Amino acid sequence: MMFPVRCFTCGKVIGHLWEEYKKRVEAGEDPAKVLDDLGVERYCCRRIFLTHTDVLKEISVHKP
Repeated sequence: MMFPVRCFTCGKVIGHLWEEYKKRVEAGEDPAKVLDDLGVERYCCRRIFLTHTDVLKEISVHKP
């Protein structure tokens, strides 16, 4: 699904960080270091980044 704008637990705004996180992890950086650099310190927020799966494109494909 879509990446959430806010953390489900604490309410911190995190949605604007997703693209940067995704780009850097795909380039081979360590996810923990990327989250530290982006300022994501709370474990509830980190959990969303580490467990999110982007399936929006798979769901939105129209099959006749």
